[in-house]
Amino acid sequence: MFTQGSGAVFPEEKPAVSSVEGDARGHDEPGEAFGLSSIFGGGGVKIGPRIGPVLHSATIEVPAGDEESSDAILNKQRELEDGNGIQYRTCSWQKTAGLLFSEYICLAIMSFPWSYSVLGLVPGLIFTAFVAGVVLYTSLVLWEFCLRHPEVRDICDIGQMLFWNKQWAWYVTAVMFLLNNTALHIVVGVKYLDTMTGADSVSCRPVVYGIIVTFVCWLCSLPRTFNMLSKLGVASAFFTFISVLLAAVLSAAQGKPATYDPLVLGEPIVTAVPVAGTTFVAALNAFLNISYTFIGQITLPSFIAEMEDPRDFPKALWACTIAEIIVFSVVGGVVYAYTGNQYITAPAFGSLTTLYKKVAFTFMVPTIIFLGVLYASVSARFIFFRIFHNSRHKSEHTVIGWTTWAGILLSTWILAFIIADIIPFFSYLLSLMSSLFDSFFGFIFWGVAYFRMRKADGRTAFLQDKTLWGYTLAISNVLIILIGMFFLTLGTYASVEGIMEAFESGSVGNPFTCASEGL
Repeated sequence: MFTQGSGAVFPEEKPAVSSVEGDARGHDEPGEAFGLSSIFGGGGVKIGPRIGPVLHSATIEVPAGDEESSDAILNKQRELEDGNGIQYRTCSWQKTAGLLFSEYICLAIMSFPWSYSVLGLVPGLIFTAFVAGVVLYTSLVLWEFCLRHPEVRDICDIGQMLFWNKQWAWYVTAVMFLLNNTALHIVVGVKYLDTMTGADSVSCRPVVYGIIVTFVCWLCSLPRTFNMLSKLGVASAFFTFISVLLAAVLSAAQGKPATYDPLVLGEPIVTAVPVAGTTFVAALNAFLNISYTFIGQITLPSFIAEMEDPRDFPKALWACTIAEIIVFSVVGGVVYAYTGNQYITAPAFGSLTTLYKKVAFTFMVPTIIFLGVLYASVSARFIFFRIFHNSRHKSEHTVIGWTTWAGILLSTWILAFIIADIIPFFSYLLSLMSSLFDSFFGFIFWGVAYFRMRKADGRTAFLQDKTLWGYTLAISNVLIILIGMFFLTLGTYASVEGIMEAFESGSVGNPFTCASEGL
C-alpha cells in the first residue's frame, strides 16, 4: 500500500493474494493492488504479510492451519457467524461512513473558534489541514494493518500485536482506552441542561443532571452491533451539521456577541496571527483541541472488524475527511470572525445570545448522547469479547450475555461520570485527553505499525529502499512517532498547567460543583 515503502505488497515477494473476494469481483489480476486501490480501497487491494503469528488471545475465532492467510481467517469469521442470532460483520462502507461521520462531526467542532482565537486564523486553518492530512495517512496505515490481521477486534488487540504480543500491552491500551472515552459527553450533557434551565445550589442541579445524562446514555448504549447503530449515527451527524451551521449563521445574524461590552472589552478583534503575549501553554492547548477533534483512530479497528468487506474502508474514510476539513474550517472561521478574541467561549455556543444559543445547542443533543454511546459501545466490546471468547453468549441472545453486556456498559458510564465531575470543563478536558492518549492512538501506534509491516515485507531498514518515496515515507513515520512523543510530554505539561491556571483564576468550576455549568 502507498506503493513502495509503507508495508505494501511487492511483486517479487509474492505473498498470499486475497482470492475469495478478488475472484468474486474480478479484481485479482496482477498489478491491480497498486495505484488508486491502495489509497481509496476496493476489491483490487492485495494484502501483505503479517507482522507475526495469529493473535490467539484475540476476540475472534482463528481457523487452525491458516496462520499465514488473512483471507482464510476473514472467511472463517463469516462462516462462523452464519445462522447466529447476533452477527457482527454486517456493515457496508456506507454504514461505516455513517459511523465515522457521527464520531467526527461532533460538538468538538465548536472548540475550533476558540482555538483560532488563540492561534490566529491563518495558523489555525493551516493546523486544521495539517492534522487532517496526518490523521488520514495514519488511518490508512491502520487499515492496512487490520487487513493483514483480520482477527483483531479493537485497538487493544492492535496494541498487543504491535508490542511483541505482550499481555501487558493489551491491558495498558485498555486502560488508556477506557479513560479516553465517555466522560466528555457527560460534561457536555450537563452543560446543555444547565444552559437550558439554569442551576440551583440547593438541589445541586449539575450533579443531578450528570446522573440523568449517565443513565440515558447507558440505556442508549445497549444495542450490540454497529449495524444497529449506523442509522442513528447518520441522524446524529445530520443534526450536528444543522447545529454548527446555525451557530455560524446566528453568530452573524445577531450582530454583536452575547457578552458584547465595547466600553470594557472593546470591539471584537479578529487576527490572522497570534496576538502579542500568547503563551506557549495557551497555544499548545489550542492546537491540542484541534487535534483531539480529528484523532479518532481509537475506534477504527472496531469499525473495520464489523465491515462486510474491510477493503472498502478508505471510501468511508475519504468521504469523512473531506467533510471534516470543510465543516471545521468554515464553522470555526465564520464564528470566530463574528465573535473575536474577547468574546469567544468553548464551546462557541456561549458567544450567542440566549435564544440563539438554546436553539443551536438543542440540535446538538442527539450527538451529545450518540457519540458517547458509540465510544461506550466500543469500550464495552473489547471487555465483553475478551470474557466470552469462543462462547455462545457472544453471538446469541442469552440472559448471561445481555446481563454482562449491560453491566460492563454501566461500569463504563459510572467511571465516566466520576471523571466528568472531577474535571468539569470542556476545553481543558479536550486538551488533557488529547495529550495523554491521542499521543499513542493518533501517532505513536501507527508509526510503529508502519515499521513493523516494513519489516514483515523484508525491508527492515529504510535505507535499503533507495527511492525518494521510500525515504520520504520512512522519515515521515519517524516524525509521526516524534509528534506523538511531543503530545505526550510537552502536551501533557501544557494541559495540566492550563488546568492549574484556570483553577487559580477561578474561571472554571470545582470538582462535583453545584455551581452552574451552563454557557
